[in-house]
Amino acid sequence: MLSWLRKALTKQVVVPVEEERTRAVRMEEVPPSERLVLVIALTIAAIILMTVLEIVHVVYLGVWNSEIFSAITSLAGLVVGTLIGAKT
Repeated sequence: MLSWLRKALTKQVVVPVEEERTRAVRMEEVPPSERLVLVIALTIAAIILMTVLEIVHVVYLGVWNSEIFSAITSLAGLVVGTLIGAKT
């Protein structure tokens, strides 16, 4: 179920081949920790739920709620920052 997220968080590391006559390199994949995958999945679910809450708030009350939008942007920033940090 979370294989797409594991694939997105997997690092690829360049490892030089130990032969003297070649300058070849080999790519190795370093999988992310299960804890990181679960935290990102939970955060994405929270973003989706907060967006639904904002839509319901606007439809029901007719007013934009800036606190909910602030929470959505904070969670989105957390996900983007983690994805960029995990790839480097």
